[in-house]
Amino acid sequence: MATIFEVAARAGVSPATVSRVYNGTPVSEEKSRLVRQAAEELNFVPNRTARALRRQASEVIALIIPDIENPYFTSLARGVEDVAQAAGYSVVLCNSDDDPAKEATYVDIAALENMAGVIIAAVSEQPRIERMIDRNRPVVAVDRPIAFEVDEVIMANRDSGEVAARSLIEAGYRRIACITGPADVGTARERAAGWEAVVTEAGQFDRPEDYLRFANFRVEGGRETLAEVLALDPPPDAVVAANNLMGVGALQLLSERGLIPPKFGVAVIGELPFTTLTPTAITLVRLPAREMGTRAATLLLERINGDKSAPREVIVQHTVEPATALR
Repeated sequence: MATIFEVAARAGVSPATVSRVYNGTPVSEEKSRLVRQAAEELNFVPNRTARALRRQASEVIALIIPDIENPYFTSLARGVEDVAQAAGYSVVLCNSDDDPAKEATYVDIAALENMAGVIIAAVSEQPRIERMIDRNRPVVAVDRPIAFEVDEVIMANRDSGEVAARSLIEAGYRRIACITGPADVGTARERAAGWEAVVTEAGQFDRPEDYLRFANFRVEGGRETLAEVLALDPPPDAVVAANNLMGVGALQLLSERGLIPPKFGVAVIGELPFTTLTPTAITLVRLPAREMGTRAATLLLERINGDKSAPREVIVQHTVEPATALR
């Protein structure tokens, strides 16, 4: 079996550089390419057991997400895996199903199995991650901020709510409601706060809170909350759906009631899994979930490799495709 020294000689680099490539420590793209090419030619396999013993942790990280069926989190997971796999780590995907107890069980398993770290899109702002922290294992919060001093990778949530509402106003809608996720999830509150700031400034409602509904971030949440605001007097003529699946639920209900956009305005924060509507009928605030995953994994690997700097917050920016069709 080839050794690290043979790989280094074939690649024309030092053994330390080979070690850095397989430990996930940043090196130049060219050196990484040369090392991996040499390793492949020599059939070199890193001694994962020895590395794990040195670190007193396995080369496995846990990714805990709230809804494995949501394409947004599937894309996020792909970003995490891309970075982890390149650094020689495996990813265990855990679906909390928006259940705090299930989420806590996965964190405990990660600690008991001596996993190298956890990336978590938490059910609430108070996930039970103390067991990992007590073991000095890094945790990175992704998509949803949490009430712990850890690295976070989140979207520009308030701004996404603002641009979604503003796009509908610019398209001619005058009573824009907002349906969003659980009130104890910062992502849901921030997107709603962005919507509220815009409709308040535009003078659309005396009481904006009457046209705001919190639910779960799923299809049924979108259907149920939109049905509630449609029953108001006067009813809204448009809605901001604070995530992709709520947008699907809202569009289902509108279709059943003959209010297909642009007859009724819709802005969705996130990527719709599918739609038969013309692209200009709906505002889409696109969220780069895969980029969020790659950034979260990069931060986690830096912590695993000894980074002791202060907790960092990375804000990922969205892109907007505004509705252009008037009613």
